[in-house]
Amino acid sequence: MSKRQKAIASIIICVLFWGLSFISIKITVAVFPPMSLGMLRFAIAIVFLFFIKLKLAPDEKLTPKDIPMILAAGLFGVTLYFFFENNGVLLVSASEASIAIGCIPILAMIADWLTEKLADLKKGRTSDKETKKHHKIGARQWLGALISIAGVWLVAGVSLALSGSILGYIYMFGAALSWVTYSLLTRTLSGRRSRIFIVFWQSVAGFIGFIPFSMLELKQWGAVNTPIIFHLLFLGICCSALGYLFYVQAIDGLGVSVCAIFINIIPVITVIFGFIMLGDRLTLLQWLGAVLVISGVYLSIWEKKRL
Repeated sequence: MSKRQKAIASIIICVLFWGLSFISIKITVAVFPPMSLGMLRFAIAIVFLFFIKLKLAPDEKLTPKDIPMILAAGLFGVTLYFFFENNGVLLVSASEASIAIGCIPILAMIADWLTEKLADLKKGRTSDKETKKHHKIGARQWLGALISIAGVWLVAGVSLALSGSILGYIYMFGAALSWVTYSLLTRTLSGRRSRIFIVFWQSVAGFIGFIPFSMLELKQWGAVNTPIIFHLLFLGICCSALGYLFYVQAIDGLGVSVCAIFINIIPVITVIFGFIMLGDRLTLLQWLGAVLVISGVYLSIWEKKRL
């Protein structure tokens, strides 16, 4: 299996975990408030990742040079992302939240293009045709991103009504920007550190960031039972530890912009498994939206390979 094929497999597994996570979040958030849930799932992730790191990279040590990038990636991709998303979802409708997150691919492609251009200018490679070709984002990739956003809109439920909560829109935009920033920072780190090293220390940084918020929520914690524990373990091990590991591997093989487009498959997985497991009814427009999302992702992958 080639590096590109491994990256595609990794991002598919990643979005499967994250798509299913919403079912577990819906159940566990009734017992643990949002930021406390984030702290607990990443505490589990850290323990799980520690033993993997002990096996795969026991001699890879954290250095002072790594700390700023690791800390920034962990805070943006873990703490701030969940802070903005959890608060945004409380203030806007589910469809508006999905569309806001669905804009991540466009933001990622713009940010990816800008950072690569700046890097080329800094290194004096403005006349290097091969470098330009390598960094180029094709028209079909832009089209694929737009098609996937339209698909997310249909999957979430077509609605032109706005909730009127400006703060909610700001929160969701903050979540999208946080994830794009995390992706760019992680790409920089992946060039010089192993994947397990990156995800382990990012999880530690994100976990630490959750602590102040979760301390304010202690009085809101509910009673824990066996199903809650199993859902919490799934969120910690599969969605937080393995999910981020697979995402970092995918960024290394596919790039930030293509991986960001895959994010739009998450609501498709959520509604399909809601249909299978919870008996939720899906409309024809939602099925059409799922087809559009998958078509947009395929178009972007094909264009990236062609370039």
